[in-house]
Amino acid sequence: MYKILELSDNLRRKGVPVSIRSTKLAYSVYEIFNKGEHLRRALASVYVKDKRHMELFQEAFDEVFHGKEKKSEETQLRVRRDSRIKTEKTKDMPLVEDELDFQPPIEELLDLDRDERSLLEMDVSRLDFFDTRLFELCKKLGLKIANRRSRRFKGSKFGRPDIRKSIRKNLKCGGALIELVNKKPPVKKSQHIFLCDVSGSCDWISNWFFCIVYAAQHTFYNSRFFDFDNKIVETTKALQEDDLLAAFQNLRVSRQQNMMLHGTSNMYTAFKEFKEKVVFPPRSHLIILSDCRDWAGPREGGVPLSAMVLEEICQRCRKVLILNPEDKNKWDVVDSCVSYYIDAGASVREVRSLRQLAETIEKI
Repeated sequence: MYKILELSDNLRRKGVPVSIRSTKLAYSVYEIFNKGEHLRRALASVYVKDKRHMELFQEAFDEVFHGKEKKSEETQLRVRRDSRIKTEKTKDMPLVEDELDFQPPIEELLDLDRDERSLLEMDVSRLDFFDTRLFELCKKLGLKIANRRSRRFKGSKFGRPDIRKSIRKNLKCGGALIELVNKKPPVKKSQHIFLCDVSGSCDWISNWFFCIVYAAQHTFYNSRFFDFDNKIVETTKALQEDDLLAAFQNLRVSRQQNMMLHGTSNMYTAFKEFKEKVVFPPRSHLIILSDCRDWAGPREGGVPLSAMVLEEICQRCRKVLILNPEDKNKWDVVDSCVSYYIDAGASVREVRSLRQLAETIEKI
């Protein structure tokens, strides 16, 4: 019985769901095939309900019934004892308090299993578009972004103490400060505008970007959403759905109607149309998801004209942030315009996983 309990506990630690009923059934199987050659396959038929967990079951079975993990731990302990570890004095260690983020990682605040954690760290270029687990993961990430953003701005609702009004109100009390009056928070006139590149080179990441932003869009004041390849199409109304999948379906229909599936990238015409037709307040935040590859855009003296248009947009906005899903080693290669966009006034960040994408959107 102790072997089965140890096996169930080991599987739970590895992220395999194991119920009490499965443990009882496994004990009955263990009594039938005790120390038999078919014990491994019999217990696998009880515990393994998903073929992705078969490898984890094999590891747990070997650790419990063959003790392979204990041997490896003993060898590692022996190596650590024999090795000479150099310790650094605390006086010589630099203080990096400013670089530390004391807020727990976003994956620790979510109830994620082993598969979801692996998806969270996986390169976005390797994600399967038809994997339904990603939709559930994006929902969790979006809700967590919304909660953390609301907690971050909750203190600003009360405002700072208003000394003059507090003194006047407490004159009836002989000047003793009994009631404190706070300043009213300023009205936020800023706007968050999201531009998503849906051209052929960036269509694979734009879908997950909108899945995460959809769940967190209510925390952004007066947010608007646009798709672009060589033109601009607003998708704000398409995302105003209670269900994420319904909003995503509206988004795909909008792209089909505007012939924006695997389109050609021309950021010059897209940015120019955005600058001329879209009206937004000067304190707006512009977030662009793109690989910055202006394939069909015109150039003058080797400089892309889209960078000149983006410079005018940066002067009108409070901040322009570009989220680039490509590796930094591929920036400024062939038709990539990252350096030109940085010189125009935009800040570019590398986003290679869903965790990085969620944390970046949370800090906006």
